[in-house]
Amino acid sequence: MSRKGVAACVASSFSAALFLAPAALAGTGQPSPWQMNLQGAATPVMESIRSFNTFLLVIIISIVLFVLVLLAIVAVRFNERANPVPSRTSHNTLIEVAWTVVPVMILVAIAIPSFRLLHLELRVPAADLTVKAVGHQWYWSYEYPDNGGFGFDSMLLQDQDLKAGQPRLLSVDNELVVPVNKVIRMQVTAADVIHSFAVPSFGIKIDALPGRLNETWFKITTEGVYYGQCSELCGRDHAFMPIAVRALSEKDFEAWAASAKGRFAASSDAQGRLVDAR
Repeated sequence: MSRKGVAACVASSFSAALFLAPAALAGTGQPSPWQMNLQGAATPVMESIRSFNTFLLVIIISIVLFVLVLLAIVAVRFNERANPVPSRTSHNTLIEVAWTVVPVMILVAIAIPSFRLLHLELRVPAADLTVKAVGHQWYWSYEYPDNGGFGFDSMLLQDQDLKAGQPRLLSVDNELVVPVNKVIRMQVTAADVIHSFAVPSFGIKIDALPGRLNETWFKITTEGVYYGQCSELCGRDHAFMPIAVRALSEKDFEAWAASAKGRFAASSDAQGRLVDAR
């Protein structure tokens, strides 16, 4: 390909990237068409994850550009035509020290914010509300021990039951409801096989293991509905096991919790699933 052809190809690719850029921006709470970035942050943990991701991208792009420049210099200055008599230099102390020390410094620069982020994710602060999620094949059950111990199942809404604005394969019949600006302790386990509780906009993903109680936390800063899915290959209907979290103001949450105590009975059907008392 000629230089003009290469330039035209690069220009067209750049134009296409600019054209698709608005569509590629990630939304908050659910996936976006042509998404190329992480979902928007709804919690302090996810804000830190996005910042760390941007920091890593800067480092990665800088390394790639640096190596590209070096390759271009080598190709231009040290090809057979431009350099018919090759250098016989075998060692250069300064370069050898540099290519050892610089990568170590880069790794240290990555490690410090990485450890800080891990500490933020894994240290559960004093909780304002505890919610327990139990993974089943193939739906979630939620329990509210701090609000009277009621619980309910949350199952995928079929296409014919979707309302306007509800995303397909992500909407559920009973959403997990929590208040905003409160620390939510999420206890996660499973009743049968390994599942994984993941909500991208919260920056959480934790395995649900039978016989074990795992724990994570989040603090939602904005009211709305946020979607996730089981992120572990848990069987035939793994792809149909969504998570929907509705964040309400504290007043609205208290009103919902009061009505939910009467709506959901702590009784079970023959299969052991919680049933709706309506």
